[in-house]
Amino acid sequence: MKSLLVSLDKAGDFDEIVDVRTPLEFAEDHIPGAINAPVLSNEERVLVGTTYKQVSPFEGTRLGAALVARNIAHHLDTTFANRPRNWRPLIYCWRGGKRSGSVTTLFNMIGWSARQLDGGYKSYRRATLEALDTLPRRFRYIALVGPTGSGKTRLLAALNQAGAQTLDLEALASHRGSLLGAYTGVAQPSQKRFDTLLATALRGFEPDRPVFVEAESRRIGSITLPLALLETFHRGACVEVNSSLEERAAFLLQDYAHLFDHPDYLKAQLQRLIGLHSRERVTDWQQLVDGNRRAELAHELILKHYDPAYARSSGQHFEQLPNALQLDFRPNDADVVAQAQALLARLDDRALVVG
Repeated sequence: MKSLLVSLDKAGDFDEIVDVRTPLEFAEDHIPGAINAPVLSNEERVLVGTTYKQVSPFEGTRLGAALVARNIAHHLDTTFANRPRNWRPLIYCWRGGKRSGSVTTLFNMIGWSARQLDGGYKSYRRATLEALDTLPRRFRYIALVGPTGSGKTRLLAALNQAGAQTLDLEALASHRGSLLGAYTGVAQPSQKRFDTLLATALRGFEPDRPVFVEAESRRIGSITLPLALLETFHRGACVEVNSSLEERAAFLLQDYAHLFDHPDYLKAQLQRLIGLHSRERVTDWQQLVDGNRRAELAHELILKHYDPAYARSSGQHFEQLPNALQLDFRPNDADVVAQAQALLARLDDRALVVG
């Protein structure tokens, strides 16, 4: 009998990739493009595991089989009701075991040419980590370096609009990278999901064109960047983004305006700075929040927190910072794309973009 197992490198040969793990497992991470058709719900998986351990393996397996059969039947009546006779799905679960095996066997009995991913999601996860050890080194990076509020993220977006290759790590991580950088009401992805998003982004780049990236430390909120990426873009060319104090304060007020709508949250975040700053200074900042003195707080944070931190760290990470192209950027102006286009022209003249 022909094996129903296929390796990960054959995934592109199939019409659809079906992840039969629980919704929680799928949300944590999944193969790009996969759909979720869970054969056990989050609660059912816990129940089966508990029965397996506390009653007996036989009772756990019997219960699991009954639940899986019911859920597969439901998916056949709904999710897969309109799939054609010649449909070729690739099925996977956590490690290519009973869940995906059950679905694959039944689908083939129906007449579909279904196959099971050998090793399941674990094989995909292993391949992702291996890719993140090598993929980042295939590209040349130009790092946008500059103090908080200088508009690096806005410049990165403008460069993308101008046709450059850009890697927006903060967008992938759903976090702006600084203490106040959490997106209100938006959770960061899991580390596994971020790794998948990053590997997918890197695979979409052309190696003969540079990739613009905003300067980041090892961590963006709760997310950790792969060392291969950090080491490579820390050695690359730099553009130092400079903006006036007033421009930066105005930019911060605009970018973090949502925080003033949640003053208790903002004050709690500032509280975490005790240790880096005296309790008295942090209390003063919290009083600025209470008084809705936004511009004053922005200036205080720039001068007493963000700029000293930038001065301490920037020279340690970016080898080419002394040779950086200097850019006077106006992040609050409407012509940011035109400014990005002018930057690309200057870099072209310096043979950093082509040649």
